[in-house]
Amino acid sequence: MGNYSLGSKAHGAESKTVEYAYDWYKNAGGIVQLCWHWTTPEDYAVNAGDQPWYSSFYKEGSKLDLDKIMNGEDDAAYQLLMDDIDNMANELARLRDAGVPVLWRPLHEAAGGWFWWGASGADAYLQLYKLMYERLTNVHGLNNLIWVWNGQDAAWYPGDEYVDIIGEDIYPGKHVYTSQAARFIKALSYTDTRKLITLSENGCIPDPEQLVRDNIMWSYWLSLIHISEPTRH
Repeated sequence: MGNYSLGSKAHGAESKTVEYAYDWYKNAGGIVQLCWHWTTPEDYAVNAGDQPWYSSFYKEGSKLDLDKIMNGEDDAAYQLLMDDIDNMANELARLRDAGVPVLWRPLHEAAGGWFWWGASGADAYLQLYKLMYERLTNVHGLNNLIWVWNGQDAAWYPGDEYVDIIGEDIYPGKHVYTSQAARFIKALSYTDTRKLITLSENGCIPDPEQLVRDNIMWSYWLSLIHISEPTRH
C-alpha cells in the first residue's frame, strides 16, 4: 500500500492495489493481505543521493524521529503521521464498504530496526501501533481489518487486544524447506493467549511433510517476490 502514502502521492505515485484486492477477493475467491511500506511524509524524507523518496520507509531515507514524535516534541511530524493514517483509512474503507476482509499487516518487521517505525526502539513503536489501531478501529470504524502483528520480538508485542494473528518473516536461504520450528516456538512465547501464527513473509515454502512431522502448523504463508523499484511518475 506504499504508493497510497501521502509522501508517495507528493511525487505522483499512483496505485491500483485496492482494485486488485477487490478483484482477487470477489472474482478469484482469494484472501487479501495488505502491507504498508509507509514512505516518509514529504517534509521529512531525505530524497537525495542514494536515498530517493520511494525508499524513505527505510530509516536511512527518513528524518523522522519517532521517539520525539510520540513524546510530543515534534507536533508537526505527529500531525503528518495522523494525516497519513487517515488517508490510508479512506483507502481501506473502500474495501470495507465492498465487504472485503483484509489481513492488515502494518509497521512490519519493527524489531529489525531497518524501517523508520522501528528505528527509535520498542516504546515509540508500540505507541504508534496502538495509536494506529485505535484510530482505524474506533475513529474510522474499519471492522474489516484482521490485525497481523509482525514486530518479531516479545518486547515489541503490543498486547492481545491489538493482535489477531502473529506473523513471522523468514528468509532462510535457497532450497531451505524445513519447518522453521524454532521461529514458530519463539512466536508462541509472545503471549499466553492462543493466537494464529503465520509465515507473513517467506522465501522457500516449507515442506508440508516436515510441518506435519514437527507439528509446526503455520496458518498460512506468503512467498514474496521482491520488486527492485516501484513505478515512478
